[in-house]
Amino acid sequence: MADFTVDETVDITDVVCPVTFVKAKVALDELKEGQILSIRLNDGEPVQNVPRSVKEEGHQILKLKNNEDGTYDLI
Repeated sequence: MADFTVDETVDITDVVCPVTFVKAKVALDELKEGQILSIRLNDGEPVQNVPRSVKEEGHQILKLKNNEDGTYDLI
């Protein structure tokens, strides 16, 4: 996989499902085509549901990084 530069970051660790995807979708909708978003999310439901929902919306997942602190970065 090629290197990439994150254009925007959103932290959704302070909200619970289903608001997690709503906040992620709003951030995605604000990007221009080709821009890259990093979403910080919690382990559990968010890391199970948000990546799937992002894919279903037609976006590409570049990376899911475990931060080893109960959070993940979804690129």
